[in-house]
Amino acid sequence: MELLDIYDINRKKTNRTWVRGEEIQSGDFHLVVHVCIFNSNGEMLIQQRQPFKKGWPNLWDLTVGGSATAGDTSQTAAQRELFEEIGLEVDFQHMRPHLTINFEKGFDDFYLIEENVDLHTLTLQEEEVQNVKWASKEDILMMIKNGEFIPYYESFIQLLFDSRKQRGVFQG
Repeated sequence: MELLDIYDINRKKTNRTWVRGEEIQSGDFHLVVHVCIFNSNGEMLIQQRQPFKKGWPNLWDLTVGGSATAGDTSQTAAQRELFEEIGLEVDFQHMRPHLTINFEKGFDDFYLIEENVDLHTLTLQEEEVQNVKWASKEDILMMIKNGEFIPYYESFIQLLFDSRKQRGVFQG
């Protein structure tokens, strides 16, 4: 049984928890984190989900992602997910997300990191990840069109690639 903190509409913890998999009440929200690793060639490290995963089996996805569990901050959740899913250690203590996108039942925090990672040094979480590889923006957009990648908006993938080296909405 996985417990998640419940947040209010203003993203303040309510001191209540929710059991993952149960229906979340109207007006309650939860936190999900995503980490996108980019290399110096401008490619994103992507992962292929296991065939037995409930959501999006066998599809490719961003580097890592998952729900913040009870007691997590966005940073501790991102650090934990990155280590659990691909065995990569990054200190998120002084980071904040590049983007936060609201969805119907919560908040999606996106961390964008540039790091040249040797794929052979990664330890993939057997329950979650079957494969990883580097992919260009064009590769990912083609995979979305071919039904091989989770169907993110093309403009969102473009935004991730555009935002990876800077914060904010102005070109700099």
